[in-house]
Amino acid sequence: MRIGCPKEIKVQEHRVGMTPAAAREAVAHGHEVWIETGAGVGAGFSDDAYEAVGAKMISSAAEIFANADMIVKVKEPQAVERKMLREGQVLYTYLHLAPDLDQTKDLIDSGAVCIAYETVTDARGGLPLLAPMSEVAGRLAPQVGAWALQKPNGGRGVLMGGVPGVGPAKVTVIGGGMVGTNAARVAAGMGAEVTVLDRSLPRLTYLDDVYRGVFRNRFASKDNTEELVLESDLVVGAVLVPGAEAPKLIARGQLGQMKPGAVLVDVAIDQGGCFETSRPTTHDDPIYEVDGIIHYCVANMPGAVARTSTIALGNATMPQMIALADKGWKQACADDPHLANGLNVVHGQVTHAAVGVAHGMQAVSPQSVLE
Repeated sequence: MRIGCPKEIKVQEHRVGMTPAAAREAVAHGHEVWIETGAGVGAGFSDDAYEAVGAKMISSAAEIFANADMIVKVKEPQAVERKMLREGQVLYTYLHLAPDLDQTKDLIDSGAVCIAYETVTDARGGLPLLAPMSEVAGRLAPQVGAWALQKPNGGRGVLMGGVPGVGPAKVTVIGGGMVGTNAARVAAGMGAEVTVLDRSLPRLTYLDDVYRGVFRNRFASKDNTEELVLESDLVVGAVLVPGAEAPKLIARGQLGQMKPGAVLVDVAIDQGGCFETSRPTTHDDPIYEVDGIIHYCVANMPGAVARTSTIALGNATMPQMIALADKGWKQACADDPHLANGLNVVHGQVTHAAVGVAHGMQAVSPQSVLE
């Protein structure tokens, strides 16, 4: 199979879909790997590093899209890239289709086989290809929140860890999954007073047993959520419904009751955001203010630490990529039902129920397209 990896073109996206290590594995399995010139530079991988493992450097993305059997990326294809997809071509990347009707329609029209990292599952019910970026985004959230809290950035002027005689920032993390746990760990490590909200009592018990008071936790009732949000200096939104649009947990009407200059960091923005006033931003222009509250809603947070993110993502996505290349998408998905859960759009049909619900479209089961 010919595997193509174009350079990411989303604003300030420095990650790359394939590391030289992944390219080497693919070449060792007898596949041809085409990498767009300069694709890995933002993550610290030179063209020479790819050529040294047997990859071929290609000067244009158009040539890669025109000739590759499978396209491997990081972020969802931008409009210009979607026009280059073709019938039967495999697209293997993050998609986040639930809040993005235009992309969904374009992928349907393309006839491509579109596999989303974020809905691939594992035997434990986890999301193994989403997990590494959730870890990165979670650990970044308190860092960017601390920056946004600084007065020159519009924040309250509160130091996360305080100083002797002055209390620390109060941080609420909504969601106790991968993102939320990592955010809470880092925020607590910065000296903040941290509380995690979650609706799963087993998860709250786990967090209490493992972290033993490093941060507190509360059940995510509406009362508890409102109480903590209104007294917080920083709120991290870290909720996830796999494949679906994120629920809106803070309404605009609540912003006026929060502390002026408090900060909302919405890590769920890829799935539409979990605050009513959230809208995607970029690393070029990451924050905005609504009713005196600072919002940080960058849709590709891990791109800020591109080398760490690229290596972590490559470690997770490489085995399935090799399986897709070795067996072809249909056999690979038939052999691995967890990989089949990554099928979001196939030959013009939506194949993930949550995406269908989000857009009012009929969805077919992944199994139906495999038979």
